[in-house]
Amino acid sequence: MKELRIRVLAGVFVVAGILSWAGARLWNSFGTLPSVPVAAPVVLALIAVVLAATALSLRARLKAQRERQHDAKGVDPLMAARAVVFGQASALVAALVAGMYGGTGVFLLESLDIPARRDQAIYAGFSVLAGIGVIAAAIFLERVCKLPEDDDNGNGPGTAPAA
Repeated sequence: MKELRIRVLAGVFVVAGILSWAGARLWNSFGTLPSVPVAAPVVLALIAVVLAATALSLRARLKAQRERQHDAKGVDPLMAARAVVFGQASALVAALVAGMYGGTGVFLLESLDIPARRDQAIYAGFSVLAGIGVIAAAIFLERVCKLPEDDDNGNGPGTAPAA
């Protein structure tokens, strides 16, 4: 499984933001603008909490397993892999959604004197922050479930194998 790349997520965020900003300008030329739902930052924040809770739970179980505690619950490798895939998918979608709301929010900054647009800009800003929270939680989950490298056992390049 390939590791999540920050550059890919940043690229998705920027491209979605630019397209969303251009779309908002075009849509506004027709006289209206689609609203940013109040539920957007709430849903993204809930996903971030689920990812962080999963990562913390897995980290505690893996630590107990490494320390060979007698009551340690093992971690099913398939379950850990599913959690990582869920985290990666969530991070990609969050980058896309955060970019979309970020572009819309940047467009709305031009008209903060209108109360409805100011509220929409605030919702868009919170959506971007919650999207960043999802990405951070997904990266944390991925780091928790990362397998140790082969070089960690002391037999990497430049070291002689133990006799």
